[in-house]
Amino acid sequence: MCELLGMSANVPTDICFSFAGFLQRGGGTGPHRDGWGIAFYEEGGYREFRDPHPSVDSPIARMILEYPIKSQMVISHIRQANVGQITLANTHPFTRELWGRQWCYAHNGQLAEWQALPLPYYRPVGSTDSEHAACFLLGEIRRAFTEPPEQCVELWRHLHVQCERLRGMGVFNLLLSDGIHLYAYCSTKLAHITRRAPFGKASLTDFEMSVDFQQHTTCNDVVSVIATDPLTDNEQWVRLLPGQLVVFREGELVASLGGELPIEEGEGADRQATARLKPDWLATDVSC
Repeated sequence: MCELLGMSANVPTDICFSFAGFLQRGGGTGPHRDGWGIAFYEEGGYREFRDPHPSVDSPIARMILEYPIKSQMVISHIRQANVGQITLANTHPFTRELWGRQWCYAHNGQLAEWQALPLPYYRPVGSTDSEHAACFLLGEIRRAFTEPPEQCVELWRHLHVQCERLRGMGVFNLLLSDGIHLYAYCSTKLAHITRRAPFGKASLTDFEMSVDFQQHTTCNDVVSVIATDPLTDNEQWVRLLPGQLVVFREGELVASLGGELPIEEGEGADRQATARLKPDWLATDVSC
């Protein structure tokens, strides 16, 4: 399986600390040697780097660590190929235009019968199930909303329905952004953390590196990080539930939809087949 990394912040922030640990999983502490990519949203623009070689040995990755890019929204991906060859065209993240915005998509998992997904608007460049699903998902959003809805709740509910449909085809862990919101959908494994004042120290799990965030932030900063597995070993990360979609804006969690809660002890066997759903929480005053 691949690994995902995302960040949402209320001020331009560099992701060097998290990215340094994440890169080690691309051929160092992890087996994901089949390419990597990272996308930054900056001042209304979009910057992307992709490389079909292992991230742990990549000169491009080292350049990014030495040239901190400050962004309020970041999506990154390291690949362990299971569908499609190891090529630049098959390297995440993928991007398409919708509503005059660059939408960025990265996927962890594998889907069955993905070729049957209809593609009325967008076409894949590469040969992966991930890019095909990206074209399908953005096409479904475009079909339902020719323009951004006034209130995001409609879009969030529609996106959750489509993610559930894709989860029914296999493993579908997702990071998606339009530069305003960061969406994270969990099929099997995702975790997130929100850092705010008072900031403390953090130590990476995959790399001997620590940082005291208090020295690099102000009391008003809010930064949320999402990853396949927690990147630090001394902080409390929150694991998403299967079927849960969360939405971040400017570092804050603004919505949570779905999520299958574990079966509680003492419940009868007849309850085992029925998933208990976590109640939705939606910030209804958020515009798109």
